[in-house]
Amino acid sequence: MAGLGKTLIYFGILLVIAGVLVSWSDKLPWLGRLPGDIHIQREGFNFYFPLTSCIIVSIVVSLVAYLFKR
Repeated sequence: MAGLGKTLIYFGILLVIAGVLVSWSDKLPWLGRLPGDIHIQREGFNFYFPLTSCIIVSIVVSLVAYLFKR
């Protein structure tokens, strides 16, 4: 049961970090507008996929998880 408790604490910390990032998203205007983010706009159709932003967020989350695992 101790392992489950630690896992829940880590998920809670990650949720807090995600909440802070979402609340600060207006202060990071470059996130989502990086080179490599796909944005197609046509009449009556918008497609947006933040590929580069997803990769950067994935790297940051992986580093944080690695540091907590140590």
